[in-house]
Formats: sequence, C-alpha cells, structure tokens
Amino acid sequence: MTAVDVPGPIARLLTADHARLEALFRRAFATPGAIDGDAFAAFRKGLLRHIGMEEKILLPAAQRARGGAPLPCAAALRLDHGALAALLVPSPTAAIGGALRAILERHNALEEGPEGAYAACERLAGAGAEALRDALAAAPEVPVNRHVDTPLAFAAARRALVRAGYDPALLDR
Repeated sequence: MTAVDVPGPIARLLTADHARLEALFRRAFATPGAIDGDAFAAFRKGLLRHIGMEEKILLPAAQRARGGAPLPCAAALRLDHGALAALLVPSPTAAIGGALRAILERHNALEEGPEGAYAACERLAGAGAEALRDALAAAPEVPVNRHVDTPLAFAAARRALVRAGYDPALLDR
C-alpha cells in the first residue's frame, strides 16, 4: 500500500463506523425468522447519525472546498441516504433487512477506498482533514421516533427505493 492509498483521518473514522454498523446489522438479523430488536435499534440510531454526519458536515464541506460544486457522487449518496432513512421508518422485517443490505453494499463502495467519496473529501480538506474528522466525531445523536407501520410509510419507502435506482420489489422478499 502506498502513502496515497493509506486512508486519512476522515476515512478511518467513517469506515470504522461502517464496520460498527455492519456488526450491529449482522447481529440484528443473525437468527433467521427473528430480529434482535436491541441490535436493530442501535443500528438504526447509529445509521441515522452516520447519515447526518455525511449530510450535514462532510458533503457540505466538500462542496465548499469545490467552490460550490458538489462531489460528482453526492446526488447518488443523497438518494441512497433517503432510501435508507425511509426503510428505517417501518418496523424491521427480513425484507427490510434485505433492502438495507442491498443499498449499503453499493453505497459503502461509493464511499470507501482510494477512489471513494471519503478519499475525495480527504484530498479536498487537505490540512483541515483532522478538524473535519473532529467535527464529524462530535456530531450529535439523532432523535429517533417510534416505527410507523402504515401503508403510507411502506409506500414512501418504495418510492425512495425507486428514486435511488433500486427495485421496490426488494420489500416483497
């Protein structure tokens, strides 16, 4: 690995958070036919905070550093964030878990690695990368409401999946 490939402080923080969230997700869905409610609640709360870190701190900082132009992948990331958040509204099911998994696999690949969004943000932040990392680390928890299991909530999740380019049939599995 060359010095260019070594992740900086922003990427280290956010990819470590991906790993923490992945472990919670695996725990939540470890037993077929059952969902670990405590693990899912921690995953949900953590994912919403992670999305907030990116939406409120990271992507705006990158856009400022680019003279007002967003990162090329920012629109796709934001659509994924919307779909993820919409899937966290209803109570968890195996189908919702499968949809979350499908989005996170593609989404995390856009963010991680030497060509990902995090590396781009590192380059744009330059000497300010540690200060940006500190701002991300200090992001507050996001208030989490109770699950909503209405037809309207499921319809909104389906629309968010379609907007982000995913098959809404993911919720039928």
